Amino acid sequence: MIASVLVANRGEIACRIFRTCREAGIATVAVHADPDAGALHVRSADTAVRLPGTTAAETYLRGDLVVRAALAGGADAVHPGYGFLSENAGFARAVTEAGLVWIGPPAAAIEAMASKTRAKQIMAAAGVPLLAPLDPAALTADELPVLIKAAAGGGGRGMRVVRDLAVLEEELRSARAEAVAAFGDGEVFVEPYVEGARHVEVQILADTHGTVWTLGTRDCSLQRRHQKVVEEAPAPDLPDAVRAALTSAAEAAARAIGYVGAGTVEFLLPGDGRGRGPYFLEMNTRLQVEHPVTEAVYGVDLVALQIRVAEGESLGAAPEPYGHAVEARLTAEGGLNQPVRRLRTQGPGASIRLDAGYDEGDGVPLHYDPLLAKLIAHAPTRREAIRKLAHALEHAAVHGPHTNRDLLVRTLRHPEFMAGAPDTGFLERHFAELTRPRDARLAALAAALAVPHAPGAWRNVPSQPQVKRYRSEPDGAEYEVRYRRTRDGLVPEGFPGVRVVSAAPGRVALEADGVTHTFEVTAYGTRVHVDTYALTALPRFPDPAARAVEPGSLLAPMPGTVVRVADGIAVGEPVKAGQPLLWLEAMKMEHRVTAPVDGTLTALHATPGKQVETGEPLAVVTETEEKP
Repeated sequence: MIASVLVANRGEIACRIFRTCREAGIATVAVHADPDAGALHVRSADTAVRLPGTTAAETYLRGDLVVRAALAGGADAVHPGYGFLSENAGFARAVTEAGLVWIGPPAAAIEAMASKTRAKQIMAAAGVPLLAPLDPAALTADELPVLIKAAAGGGGRGMRVVRDLAVLEEELRSARAEAVAAFGDGEVFVEPYVEGARHVEVQILADTHGTVWTLGTRDCSLQRRHQKVVEEAPAPDLPDAVRAALTSAAEAAARAIGYVGAGTVEFLLPGDGRGRGPYFLEMNTRLQVEHPVTEAVYGVDLVALQIRVAEGESLGAAPEPYGHAVEARLTAEGGLNQPVRRLRTQGPGASIRLDAGYDEGDGVPLHYDPLLAKLIAHAPTRREAIRKLAHALEHAAVHGPHTNRDLLVRTLRHPEFMAGAPDTGFLERHFAELTRPRDARLAALAAALAVPHAPGAWRNVPSQPQVKRYRSEPDGAEYEVRYRRTRDGLVPEGFPGVRVVSAAPGRVALEADGVTHTFEVTAYGTRVHVDTYALTALPRFPDPAARAVEPGSLLAPMPGTVVRVADGIAVGEPVKAGQPLLWLEAMKMEHRVTAPVDGTLTALHATPGKQVETGEPLAVVTETEEKP
């Protein structure tokens, strides 16, 4: 029997595994890089072992250090979680060679699927339909668009869609660099990119006695930058024949490589109505981020089952599914200088599950995955589950970094998503409407009335209006609020149809056109959260010099690290609109910064390895003047 488990991971997944271990009476050991010394997963464990260093390459990707930590911490088993070393066959072998129990599939099975190119060869030999890889050196325009993918790892790192042969070589190089940074392996391959397809996967669980469970399907088509945003189980609108083909192929894949433990087989379903597919994409030899939706539908704890399998127990008969579950990934999108001040759901009771990697007061390190938490709703029907999840997200208290909360709520309530079976292009098609800025005028008024002593307040004689200014985050819109104190109470100026019903620290009620809105207001210095709005109090009289930016400046869109500058780029050289100038790494993804116009590079502030904050100047491109 396993008595103590080291989780070779961090954040939300480490906390989630520790929760199951505690319930099972199993001791827990955490590992942490220096930025994570006070992290929630460290505080949640019985024992913590430091991995000296900052980056993933120095710490969480060092299998030798993790094995040493397991032995030092008294663990007799290692659970890899997902990401980092979870699909590293060499690490799995090192764990077992050290006399520890590996809570995962055999190293040989990981090795067989570790390279997506090798996995495709094995599946092709087994008769599983798939998209054949393409030779990038012989690629023609007729074969576009194509998808570049990293052979190792996942999570969207090392993936690029290419629609123009002219950028193929640069995108290959960028994908390789990102893959090396994320997985230590720069191998990439190219395959056809199927427009309007669905991403559907099958959860499998196998024991050492020949039993293989296929625990239904999940739809993970809602993706942004090739990273999953919303997942659900079962996948909606699948014909019985397609569902049967998916589960049969997944079981065949598991048996073909002697699989043991939890894993996921991913497929692509073309949405062109021609009945093609499903096409095998890859097999993830680990637990998936979206595993809670399967747990909810089947009423199981997959981590507990992983431990049972690792202890040699038989799975027995597979459980039956019930209802529908939807998961949303709440991620940090910016403002990482702000710690997580509050993270609480106010959804409809126990039907909302929160898996979080952060607690109040925790900072969000720049070096790792931006996932703050996952919210999961389960209900008898899909529409009920979606409605519960949207409500829980809309009413959750999330204070601190900017998040994708608005995007999630609008996505869940979008008619096309509600109708079922969205494809992988959904977010790209609707991104503008899903991310449009909200009018924060009433929120700014509530902030001004609830926080009378906030920075930026302007005091004058009672007959003069009080004036406060706020900037809405993350869109940057600025609002000036004026109000007077009269015998009849507080009276706002410039807000026709708005009446102040009540105003007290932390709570303001405003009547707008006969409808009363109550706002909860919380201030953290100059940062003010008004319900789901985030505002920054500004000085009454802004300093023009503080806002001065040299014309043509390219500013950092987010905090990150400059990983490289384009070859041949130098001050004084001409550049073309859209030409890549440099790359930022933030949240484990590379972000390309390009020239906005044809012109001359007149300044270059960025150098490889430099850490930058949002809005920091990176370069200056002076536009070429048109000749008369």
